[in-house]
Amino acid sequence: MKKINKKHLLLLALLAVAAVAAYVWQGSLDSGYGEGFVSGNGRIEATEIDVATKQAGRVEEILVREGSFVQAGMPLARMQVTVLEAQREEARAQHQQALNAVNSARAQVLARESEQQAARALVAQREAEEDAARRRYERSRVLTGRGSLSQQQLDDDKAALLGASAAVSAARAQVNAAEAGVEAARAQVVGTESAVAAAAATIARIQADIDDSQLSAPRDGRVQYLIAQPGEVLGGGGKVLNLVDLTDVYMTFFLPSELVGRLALGSEARILLDAAPEYVIPARISFISDIAQYTPKTVETASERQKLMFRVRAQVDPDLLRAHLTQVKTGLPGVVWVRLEQHQPWPEDLTVKLEP
Repeated sequence: MKKINKKHLLLLALLAVAAVAAYVWQGSLDSGYGEGFVSGNGRIEATEIDVATKQAGRVEEILVREGSFVQAGMPLARMQVTVLEAQREEARAQHQQALNAVNSARAQVLARESEQQAARALVAQREAEEDAARRRYERSRVLTGRGSLSQQQLDDDKAALLGASAAVSAARAQVNAAEAGVEAARAQVVGTESAVAAAAATIARIQADIDDSQLSAPRDGRVQYLIAQPGEVLGGGGKVLNLVDLTDVYMTFFLPSELVGRLALGSEARILLDAAPEYVIPARISFISDIAQYTPKTVETASERQKLMFRVRAQVDPDLLRAHLTQVKTGLPGVVWVRLEQHQPWPEDLTVKLEP
């Protein structure tokens, strides 16, 4: 009986804590502005970029300091490129060697084509000799039939015709060999030209690695902190510094489902920073999570953490950020106010004020 009472007492205590927490949370949403306005706590955040090396190597020089403002394309750091430069010179030598091989192969093509022309001329000569031998043999055969020429002369003319025919066949074989030589020389030209292209591609790849060894800012922003120092050896993908994009600043907060359903993307919002409550910063809702999730662990009461909430993001206008770039600081806590009814005017306390 005592155990049952203790369980009941514990249950009642939990219900009481939950009720108090819900009352406090509901009160924090309105805060005197009425049911049409709700708020959520958060911190100023911005898109962070880790500037890292592409290739493994030693950090030669850091060109910026923590807190420096940089523009897109501005050099931030340099990696040591001694080995890459040596590889590039080696590739250039191989490229020149391949070019020389191409010239040599083209000269071989010309030589083989000259041999081919000579072989064809020889064929024409041998064919003329064969035709003369055939005519001589025909005359000898007629004269021998009449008894005006000896059989020996006829046999000699026939042998001469056979020799001329054999010489024609040999000359034609030389033409075929010369044509094969020309094709082989042309194939060698194609192979050497491919070697030239491969060497040029190697040079371009090494040059790209050298260019990537100078780390540049991918966008405008501010150096948040340095991760590596000159002289340190980093692996491929090793981080050198962290850059924050101050034109993409937002505050993330959480709202329950019954309120998120009344909020639309692009809706106006107001941000009040704890460090400067006299400023009212205009913003717009740029993101609403489509999946409910638990509230962050920073919520103090356990009962509140058990409630499913939706993550919402209020983004500050980039043009406004550029106008006040030196004043933008991430990590500052504050409150985001949104209005659930767009036709309602903003309270006087939430009227946009960029100057104190």
